[in-house]
Amino acid sequence: MTVPDPQADDKVAAYRAEIRAVGRTQRLAGFGLVLLGAVLVWAATRAGGLAEVVQMAGYASLAAGWALMLTAIFLRTRYHRRRMAELDGGAR
Repeated sequence: MTVPDPQADDKVAAYRAEIRAVGRTQRLAGFGLVLLGAVLVWAATRAGGLAEVVQMAGYASLAAGWALMLTAIFLRTRYHRRRMAELDGGAR
């Protein structure tokens, strides 16, 4: 049985921190918009005459938030593929 390499653990932790930073702004903005949209859709039941406007704003916020979160997923995946291609010697 081989002894685990502590340097490899450090490299994995550094890569995880690096990949976590990719698309962070989009992820956080998307999460905020999804939360806002959920609150607006919920608040539309109590909005009286503005219920339609509030509900549509909520749905628009939900759509924009999910679009941003999917964008962040795409950016992270693309970044990860590029990094792995670098390790494989530039092959795609």
